[in-house]
Amino acid sequence: MRTLVAMVALALAASPALAQTQRKECAELKTETETKIKNNGVKVFTLTVVDKDAAEDGKVVGTCDGGINKIVYKRGAVDAPRDTAGEAKPQPGEAKSQPGEAKSQPK
Repeated sequence: MRTLVAMVALALAASPALAQTQRKECAELKTETETKIKNNGVKVFTLTVVDKDAAEDGKVVGTCDGGINKIVYKRGAVDAPRDTAGEAKPQPGEAKSQPGEAKSQPK
């Protein structure tokens, strides 16, 4: 009976230490994950730390800060925001029209 009480007491004493080792900071975990992905030969990817309840656009590869946040992996280049202000850029081979000049239509 004493052995059982001792084992339970030891388990209870060790549980906070075990919980502390499972809690990783997001920056540390993100760096470790980046290294592993690069070592696997992936060159273009993104890792994003988001709130645990946020909708993710990619694969969740880990949780951090005690489960408060998650790290989302997305392979490939991230689309840059498009510049919608201003004029459309001319295509290669297309002449740029001057102000007040009408474009000729092929007949």
